[in-house]
Amino acid sequence: MALNIVVCVKQIIDPEIPASQFKLDKANKRQLREGHNLVISAYDQNALEVALQLKEKAGGKVTALCLGEAGATSALKSALGMGADEAALLSDPAFLACDQFGVAHALAAGIKKLGAVDLVLCGCVSGDWGDLMVGPLLAEELGIGCVTFASRIEATDGALLFRRVVETGVERIEAKPPVVATVISDETNTPRYPKLRDIMAAGKKPIPVWKAADVQVDAARVGAAARRVEVDDLYVPVRESTCELIDGETAEEKADRLALRLRELKLI
Repeated sequence: MALNIVVCVKQIIDPEIPASQFKLDKANKRQLREGHNLVISAYDQNALEVALQLKEKAGGKVTALCLGEAGATSALKSALGMGADEAALLSDPAFLACDQFGVAHALAAGIKKLGAVDLVLCGCVSGDWGDLMVGPLLAEELGIGCVTFASRIEATDGALLFRRVVETGVERIEAKPPVVATVISDETNTPRYPKLRDIMAAGKKPIPVWKAADVQVDAARVGAAARRVEVDDLYVPVRESTCELIDGETAEEKADRLALRLRELKLI
């Protein structure tokens, strides 16, 4: 069963940078991205890898879709370098300050413009805000089913089989397309490294940039005025730590003193 797959990718600040380098716009309650290395959110990379493996086994097409600023084309170039067939960027001042509901509405409009799809994949959580909401909200916008926390997906004749991680273990779910799935990391979906020739080819591929009017977004459902989720405060946590050395002539003496100190601190 050849599949038409759309993978929603988000460009974020590289989460591996030291916390001291994160800068915030306190007035607008957002991160300052200027001067930072920007990458595809980690779980979105896992989702892209799942899509590419499905295409290799079942055939079809993979399209990467991103909502972001103009510079987010670099994330889509990375997705093309990994093996996506096409890419598109949703970028418009109208999308600024969207909450999760607005993002889902805009992404759904972009997916509808792409045409009929069998499977829409997202990371289970974004690497910056981490709210777990966009995937299910996107399914609601599209009016199709949703499978969350999928680690593996297989295509069979007319159906998709999902391995879903739950608190008690795993579930196996069968669903008929179209369906939205959010993807969690797994030993089978570690993102591949793009080859140099694929990176070079990706750099030459055109990436359409769609404005709100191009995808028929409802202007009343995006932007700051449409927000249903409000951010009260945004800050970089400060973690303080101290180091206390335990003296002693022998290892046994040090161990005894350590145990006593831990008991004083009520840690044991």
